[in-house]
Amino acid sequence: MKYEAVIGLEIHSELKTATKIFCGCATTFGAEQNTHTCPVCLGLPGVLPVINRKVVEFAIKAGLATNCTINQYSKFDRKNYYYPDLPKNWQTSQYDLPIAEHGWVDIDIDNQKKRIRLTRIHMEEDAGKLVHSGTTIKDSATSNVDYNRTGVPLIEIVSEPDMRSAAEARAYMEKIKSILEYIDVSNCRMEEGNLRADINVSLRPVGSDKLGTRTEMKNINSFKALEDAINYEIERQADVLDDGGKIVQETRTWNPEKGITQSMRSKEDAHDYRYMPEPDLPPIITSAEEIEAFKKSLPELPDARRERLTKEYGLSDYDSGIITSSRAMAEYFDSVIAEGVDAKIAANWIMGDLSKNLNAENLTIEKSPVDAKRLAQMILLIDKGTISGKIAKTVFVEMWKSPDSPEKIVKDKGLVQITDTSAIEGVVDEVIAKNPKAVEEYKAGKKKAIGALVGQIMKATKGKANPQMVNQMLAQKLEK
Repeated sequence: MKYEAVIGLEIHSELKTATKIFCGCATTFGAEQNTHTCPVCLGLPGVLPVINRKVVEFAIKAGLATNCTINQYSKFDRKNYYYPDLPKNWQTSQYDLPIAEHGWVDIDIDNQKKRIRLTRIHMEEDAGKLVHSGTTIKDSATSNVDYNRTGVPLIEIVSEPDMRSAAEARAYMEKIKSILEYIDVSNCRMEEGNLRADINVSLRPVGSDKLGTRTEMKNINSFKALEDAINYEIERQADVLDDGGKIVQETRTWNPEKGITQSMRSKEDAHDYRYMPEPDLPPIITSAEEIEAFKKSLPELPDARRERLTKEYGLSDYDSGIITSSRAMAEYFDSVIAEGVDAKIAANWIMGDLSKNLNAENLTIEKSPVDAKRLAQMILLIDKGTISGKIAKTVFVEMWKSPDSPEKIVKDKGLVQITDTSAIEGVVDEVIAKNPKAVEEYKAGKKKAIGALVGQIMKATKGKANPQMVNQMLAQKLEK
């Protein structure tokens, strides 16, 4: 490819505070339109905002968790622009003195680590929401405004343009989501707009260090849309450049129905927003002692937890990465092994049958019908020899449909493993007698022939015979 993509993300994350950033209105999602509003968040004349201290705390924690420098002195600014969902005609944000700067996170791409630098993290208020009559703003005849979201606290996490592919951008956003979940400052529900990204994409000739003209795509709220929009935009810009055209600096929207980006408006530069210090809010002063206290309050973060699982339990780096990708999955794993289950076996079940069923029904692990304790109880039945690994898969399917304990399911369904040697021996003798060809092949040196005999025995016992006993008994009888 003769072009190199240069990608940066501005990730907006709503913070999980009970009230808005500058007033006491609720932040609850899904309320009736325009019911969570007051004179402050509507920007009526004469009102004064008051900062929600929890917002500052959450922003500092996010900065610390992403290796940023926390500014002990920061302030709010007015970002001036005119749009229907912005009732004050400015957004209270931060500009030259944000709460956090110069951080980084590491991502994994093709089994290699890559460091993505963070320019800054700043606090701001969210805008309202335009409710379009069509699929997107481009195909809508009308748009109504819901101001419930106005004033909901946000942090904006701005990266350096360090990403070179859609896959890297996705890995970066997944890492940010994971960190925010671990430190418990955001719900990160992308379908509710809790976490969304503005994407900046430009192309330059391979080998060049000069940045090309960028376009921006706003409010991308799913990982699939993120990848699809970037890949399309890279292809679109390459076609324009190949035809001798020039890229226009503009804001575009992603149309998921058509799988294309569409032009919305020309893209503003910082000076176009006419930033000015917010006169109604005092600066934010944070002492070194307060910052250190916030640092000590942070939980074990994804990278540290991943390293610990690899060292402590011998999990592969890949398995540890999957298990620690979300705080909920990591805690589920911890709960399973707390019951005495081997870590590797627990990881296999969580990444295997559990994840398969969750994905099939589009469920998060928090909503799994099989909780950690029941999964552990089932795995321990395998350890005791009560059921085989094969029978366990049947038990798991039943557990998914029923709240019963695995012990009750095994008893009610008659799934207890047969470990009585005399009972197994009779079936073994019968299968040997009925399969002389497989017996001859085995004795002729084709040791794999034993597999067919084991399969016949397991079929005859409906999967209940102890596989180890079957293999051992078969081998003894065939060697005679």
